[in-house]
Amino acid sequence: MPLPQKRLYTIHDIYALPDGHRAELIDGQIYNMAPPSTRHQDISMALCTLIHNYISSSKGDCKVYAAPFAVFLNDNDTNYMEPDISVICDKNKLDNDGCHGAPDFIIEIVSPGSRRMDYSIKQFKYCDAGVREYWIVDPSKETITVYNYQKDDAPLLYRFTDTIKVHICDDLYIDFCKLFEGLS
Repeated sequence: MPLPQKRLYTIHDIYALPDGHRAELIDGQIYNMAPPSTRHQDISMALCTLIHNYISSSKGDCKVYAAPFAVFLNDNDTNYMEPDISVICDKNKLDNDGCHGAPDFIIEIVSPGSRRMDYSIKQFKYCDAGVREYWIVDPSKETITVYNYQKDDAPLLYRFTDTIKVHICDDLYIDFCKLFEGLS
């Protein structure tokens, strides 16, 4: 007797969800998303603002987007993601629907329900799709895990007291100690 087949969902199923229901689609499977906490949003806003200000002041070509922002990671209809922060440097990937292809830099801020997704499933998906740099900011552990895929280095682990270089930018460093002073 054959095993039952899992249903494969598409982007059409994501768009058919009720208003306000957030979910991501990875390899045809829907993953529901809980609303983010206030701390999560504070961290997201602070990082977005810092990255946006750097890009603006250096007259860079990249654009930064905070979730909810659609990323169609692969050229198919079975992957739809909403990274917490996406930086896209190739404007040809952008249209009114979101980003089509891999962003250059993604930051995910871990929530209690997203730990497995951020550290495992998304990490492999982002690497495979061609994301150049991926950070996992983990507020409960007060750590930042940095994957520099363009150098194929092993991930580096930082603390919330460290200053971290953004590898896709020439001279952008994020001082997490200062970042969190502003959030207190």
